[in-house]
Amino acid sequence: MTGRNFEPIVVVVEPETPGNVGTIARAMKNFGLSELKLVDPPEITEDSEAYGFAGHAREDVLPNAEEVTFEEVVERYHTVGTTAITGEDSRRHVRFPYKTPVEVRESLEAVDTRTALVFGREGTGLDNAELSRLDEVCSIPASEGYPVLNLGQAATILFYELRTLTVEETQLPDVERERASEPDIDRFYDFFETFHRSIENREHKREKTRVMMRRLLGRAHPTEREITTLTGIFRRANELIGDRSFGDHAAGSTDGNGSEAGSKNRSEAGSKNRSEAENGAESKTGAEGEDGAESEPRARTDG
Repeated sequence: MTGRNFEPIVVVVEPETPGNVGTIARAMKNFGLSELKLVDPPEITEDSEAYGFAGHAREDVLPNAEEVTFEEVVERYHTVGTTAITGEDSRRHVRFPYKTPVEVRESLEAVDTRTALVFGREGTGLDNAELSRLDEVCSIPASEGYPVLNLGQAATILFYELRTLTVEETQLPDVERERASEPDIDRFYDFFETFHRSIENREHKREKTRVMMRRLLGRAHPTEREITTLTGIFRRANELIGDRSFGDHAAGSTDGNGSEAGSKNRSEAGSKNRSEAENGAESKTGAEGEDGAESEPRARTDG
């Protein structure tokens, strides 16, 4: 329980199969709900599907479920009925206006009262006569082509959206303080900028990328482990690049079109490759000529 005086109860009107009752009981257990009321239910025994589907809720929620009448629910509780079919405007006022699960949560956050979440039959749901007696209508947004969820799905979605009213703590760890420290993030920026100067000699390009990287990490809130890994990658990249730099911080680089040293190295490499290719071509041609000269006399002798 949270700090509220009343947790919502769950009511299922004329459930058709014990299995769905068990599924709802399990979802209730997942999201901190404990009171289950059934209107005209099927027989539920310990060897039925209800107990098989209930999970740990077989220990408390399900065996403590009570059978009630629809009239008792309406008289004792503020009621929220669920339906997949809504009206489009106030001309069909039985199913309009309606709220989404999020809007139901926002409404209930403002009031602490005895509330019943009322679900209908698997096949037909709550009828108009029943809905007209309930205080609010809730509908889950879904595909227009097939908006009808099964009973267990609908209950689980609604309970999930109401969890801030019913669950004090979840199994998820507190992640509010998981962002890496600012000194560690600034250290990453230093390594990244060193790397970037090695591959980009235009200052205006580096400045744009510098801002983009800062915005990216600002949104991402990297953990200490993530920023340490990224820093290590760029540190290693800087070590491997070494003097093979094309940025304006390299020795002998020019202001505009790139590294002078790099251009010289590429030019020398290109000349060397062309020379080797020419020598290879001459050698191959000479060899072919000699082979041809030798083979021609032998052919005449054999003839």
